[in-house]
Amino acid sequence: MPLDATPDTAASVVASEAARRDRDIVELLALGSAELAFQRLASRYAPKVYRLCLAMLREPARAEDAAQDSLLRAWRALAGYQPQAGALSTWLYAITRNRCLTLLERGDSPAHSVEDEAVQAEVAALAAPLQADGQGHALLRRLVGALPEPQRLALTLYYYEERAVAEVAAMLGLPEATVKTHLHRGRARLRAMLAEHGLDDPALWLA
Repeated sequence: MPLDATPDTAASVVASEAARRDRDIVELLALGSAELAFQRLASRYAPKVYRLCLAMLREPARAEDAAQDSLLRAWRALAGYQPQAGALSTWLYAITRNRCLTLLERGDSPAHSVEDEAVQAEVAALAAPLQADGQGHALLRRLVGALPEPQRLALTLYYYEERAVAEVAAMLGLPEATVKTHLHRGRARLRAMLAEHGLDDPALWLA
């Protein structure tokens, strides 16, 4: 989604879109082919599960462990998945989110604040000119990573994972109005950071 897309536009997407995306997996479950269903689920969502873990935990090694654990938990619970309760991807993200929150609450994976000196130093290092080889997109992701956690998660799911506001709200366990607020504030803060470092080209948001 482009940077100037509005949350209201995404919220108008019907909830069944996410369900249609994984209809083949749900049909396999209905046929009793749980193993094949999980293989497709893992193949389709393992990278996205990892990215969500990384966005929440901020440590690649911890995120890798949390992602694998989340997928294992999904496998164990897959037989009990009920399509009427929500889209399969939303269910999987909820498992992942809850696992990461448990790790954070236990202190197993300390979150870094945007005010940390290491993060500030990383952001300051982004003043180098953009290269024509796509480096700008990678730098933009790093800038997003320096945002406060609620804004970072909302922007990551909404733009990079192309999830509607309703889906983001379900994944993060937040009201839709709160997600819209995080998106608004995150975009405003990101634009300021981009302008400061000469990265304020909206085209960088395009996949």
